[in-house]
Amino acid sequence: MNALLTLDGLSAPLRSLRLLAADFPDLPGPVVDVSTIYPDRLSLSWHTGQGGFASFEAWRAALGIHPATIDFHVQCDGRTGVMQAQTFYGGAHIALTGYTQVAPGDAA
Repeated sequence: MNALLTLDGLSAPLRSLRLLAADFPDLPGPVVDVSTIYPDRLSLSWHTGQGGFASFEAWRAALGIHPATIDFHVQCDGRTGVMQAQTFYGGAHIALTGYTQVAPGDAA
């Protein structure tokens, strides 16, 4: 049986979130996810209503993630575009994800 992870076990992504808030206070606010499943990961995401790809791009640029490393795909519904990028910041693995609507015919 696995022992329960304590809040201290999540210190890397929580510390990274604190650093990001201090270093980039003017960037768009993301949906934040910290999970005991991936205790070294901080996931930040933006949806169409939050600026979608524009917010994702602002964070990607601020974190110095090279554009060539971005993964782009359209979900199987053909209506949702997804951009993903990863980096390491402040002691944690950072996963960025942007979602936005795709106009009909643009998903091809």
